[in-house]
Amino acid sequence: QVHFVESGGGLVQPGGSLRLSCKASGLNFGGCPMGWYRQDPGKQRKLVALITPTGATQYTDSVTDRFTISRDNAEDTVYLQMSSLKPEDTAVYYCNADWGQIGRPKPGYNQWGQGTQVTVSS
Repeated sequence: QVHFVESGGGLVQPGGSLRLSCKASGLNFGGCPMGWYRQDPGKQRKLVALITPTGATQYTDSVTDRFTISRDNAEDTVYLQMSSLKPEDTAVYYCNADWGQIGRPKPGYNQWGQGTQVTVSS
């Protein structure tokens, strides 16, 4: 069974930084493109960053030049380094495999982790 465990969220002031981690299990991690998503209350989950098995990346416009997605295939872990955080980045962040692209996501699995809450506030 596939599992995703997200961590690293917290409360941070505007302009601050956070690094999120997602440990995956039960899948061929090295062969999967991986994505980070975020969800505001009452809204759909949105794919914000994507990384292919070989390290090519895509970002939604609102996080380009502020967020960096990376992966460690030896550890089955995907990361999201977030900097210059804004209040509008406040959300619960999730990871999943994704076989689509920014704007047209195709999550690989129905199982989602618990997510990690990011709150940007002064």
